[in-house]
Amino acid sequence: MRQILQSLGTGLTELAEIPSPRCHSGHLLIRSSSSLVSVGTERMLVEFGKANLLDKARQQPEKVRIVLDKVKTDGVMPTLEAVRNKLDQPLPMGYCNVGTVLEVGQGVTDFSVGDRVASNGKHAEIICVPKNLCARVLDSVSDEAAAFTVIGAIGLQGIRLIQPTLGEAVVVTGLGLIGLMTVQLLKAHGCRVLGLDYDTSKLALAQKLGAETVDLNQNADPLGAAMAFSRGRGVDSVIITASTKSNGPVHHAAQMCRKRGRIVLVGVTGLELSRADFYEKELSFQVSCSYGPGRYDSSYEDNGHDYPIGYVRWTEQRNFEAVLDMLADGRLQTDMLISHRIPFDQATTAYDIISSRTPSLGIILQYPEPDAFSQSRLLRRTITRSEEPFEGNRSAATPVVGCIGAGSYATQVLLPAFQRTGVAFRSVASSTGVSAAHAGSKFGFSEITSDGRSVIESADINTIVIATRHDSHAALAGEALKVGKHVFVEKPLAITREELVKLCEHYEECIRRQASPPLLMVGFNRRFAPQVQRMKQLLDGVTEPKTFVMTVNAGHIPRDHWTQDRLIGGGRIIGEGCHFFDLLRFLAASPIVGVQAISAGEDNVTATLRFEDGSIGTVHYFSNGNKSFPKEQLEVFCAGKVLQLDNFRKLRGYGWSGFRKMDLWNQDKGQTACVAAFADAIRRGTSSPIPWNELVEVAHVTFDIMDALT
Repeated sequence: MRQILQSLGTGLTELAEIPSPRCHSGHLLIRSSSSLVSVGTERMLVEFGKANLLDKARQQPEKVRIVLDKVKTDGVMPTLEAVRNKLDQPLPMGYCNVGTVLEVGQGVTDFSVGDRVASNGKHAEIICVPKNLCARVLDSVSDEAAAFTVIGAIGLQGIRLIQPTLGEAVVVTGLGLIGLMTVQLLKAHGCRVLGLDYDTSKLALAQKLGAETVDLNQNADPLGAAMAFSRGRGVDSVIITASTKSNGPVHHAAQMCRKRGRIVLVGVTGLELSRADFYEKELSFQVSCSYGPGRYDSSYEDNGHDYPIGYVRWTEQRNFEAVLDMLADGRLQTDMLISHRIPFDQATTAYDIISSRTPSLGIILQYPEPDAFSQSRLLRRTITRSEEPFEGNRSAATPVVGCIGAGSYATQVLLPAFQRTGVAFRSVASSTGVSAAHAGSKFGFSEITSDGRSVIESADINTIVIATRHDSHAALAGEALKVGKHVFVEKPLAITREELVKLCEHYEECIRRQASPPLLMVGFNRRFAPQVQRMKQLLDGVTEPKTFVMTVNAGHIPRDHWTQDRLIGGGRIIGEGCHFFDLLRFLAASPIVGVQAISAGEDNVTATLRFEDGSIGTVHYFSNGNKSFPKEQLEVFCAGKVLQLDNFRKLRGYGWSGFRKMDLWNQDKGQTACVAAFADAIRRGTSSPIPWNELVEVAHVTFDIMDALT
């Protein structure tokens, strides 16, 4: 199937052929019939993409500070690579979609196959959307009209925040699509509406829809007009739907309002507020969050947990339904808001239009009705990128890689590392297909897919790389082992003891069943870092117990991020802390026989490890530090000597004969060496670079620490 993707690096927009997404639990799989190009938002993204690096930096000063902090701690080259990789990621465009349900995911009861629905889905022939971001379209509403549902919900949420009453005087600043929908919704609320804009054609539309208007391009006095419109009292409310860097709209809104008036920002403006503007009138100012309550709440959007209607009357979905009801009643008009209708196979011309001086408003993308053949093409979950047959060396000694997961870490770190080893890339999978298509093109995979199981089952592949969310690691690794594939799994190995036990059973069965069982490796790269390897050489000559102090300035991650979900990410100690327990296990070269742990609040944990040889190690994992401070520091005390590792860039030795320091120009955490060791072990037929018993031991340590904290 085809989807519109935009490059954040160049601004170029393409209609890309990608695998059809899978239908997840709690989601709907939808075949698109119409979608609406949001001219304001999508033009902004295109212009950002086309800007040079300096202009991008000027538009996002907060990101510049993050980049500068990363340069200080990690070095110039790793930072530049991270920035380039971020800009290299394709951006799926669009959020106003109408289509027909093809499949309902597990747990979905409110929708059925064949339903026509409006959603915030992308510009793509097939989309997968959470059920709470979909609403059923009534028969009397056309596909084109329903495509305005999400835009209407954005305006409606702004209106709900000002809480208008019958007869109030309201100003709408900015008469684009959202502004014109807002005008109509306000009229339906019984409000008098004054519209402000610079575009005479949009002003004319607003007048047809029942608003009085002020042409800001004709040196009109908006304050005087607002005062006259409100009969000298000041308007009750202002809704700002404009997009500008200027602080003017908010300043003018404050001057227009009556005492205790309300201002809601729906669009994007400068926000240097003047206290004097708000103080004397006791004005309220609020920023509206998109479609309504539930937006950006993963529990509501991704997991399908609705808010009780008795407590939250108007959620995102219920706002969608309200807009669709008004479309059905004829109280919202959309025909006059459509400036262009473009067949989907010519969709990129829509972006030429919005990037040019050609007047445009609502651009409708029209999707063809598929016949049996094209329907089959749309639903393909695996796409071969080359007409030529795959020529990878199928010898057991040559790694032929299938990668499941193609997120930022996979494309920025893992796959480049595998590419440097000279492995053959066969297939790459991601659930939406978008990141798989990007990785397939970037690294030369011969096949892209949204079906991870097909990668495991492929006869051409002997090595599986797992870079998915943590809750799938153990299951995918077990399936790969059962069919005799080598496995490189990004940490953690498992997020529960039950998963680990099952995986151990699969691994032990492989050992019993095969003379040369497949290798299983976890991406504990830090033990392969060049400075850590030097530390290991030095410490191997010390026979007495050692003391390790590891400090991790981990940084804050919001509680609603997937890594914080114990059922998906396992939490930060299991999901990331395992790196540091493995590092100490490697340097101590002795089994961990006991753990203790205390917590000082969310993600601030001190864990103490006791080793069989008498060594002890303490890991301070803190999320309440500052980003400009180095992330990882390790100190080792033993035999009257000290080793100090600073963020994998500087290594200092104190009291060591023949060793004082080992500095690197750029940070090296050992990712490339880790992957190379794994690939080399496959080629040579040797054992895994990290012994299986150590992988299991470290996994159990993370569970023991979590148990100690509860």
